[in-house]
Amino acid sequence: MAITQAVANSFKVEILKGLHNFTATTGNAFKLALYDNEATLSKSTTAFQQTDEVANSGTYSEGGGALTSVTPVLSGDAAVCDFTDISFTSATISAQAAVIYNSSTVSGLTTNAAVCVLDFGAVKTSTAGTFTITFPAAEATAAILRIA
Repeated sequence: MAITQAVANSFKVEILKGLHNFTATTGNAFKLALYDNEATLSKSTTAFQQTDEVANSGTYSEGGGALTSVTPVLSGDAAVCDFTDISFTSATISAQAAVIYNSSTVSGLTTNAAVCVLDFGAVKTSTAGTFTITFPAAEATAAILRIA
């Protein structure tokens, strides 16, 4: 029962093997799943897991929501990746973490391969309302994924 924000170690190797494509519209499909504070998630997370995922509510359903990728760019000397903010409406959710994962079928890639774990720092809630994940700016010092 520990959540540690990190880029998945398995993803680091997979990206060097060319197994993930973040290009908008033509790349792989990525999703974001939400987890309660009982989840065990860290750099060792290798794939989406149902254990401790938050319950279906409103527009949130098992496996999470589809992310809209923004084609990676350079910010200074760092390659950065961004996603459009995602919201789940009419939802009653209590979540402390999220996992971004590749939901595409890619040869050589673990099914639903983890990209990273996001720790919210505390349980965040919505009650019959909108639960939104706001991604930081796609810049060298803030992007959700960056290679410097």
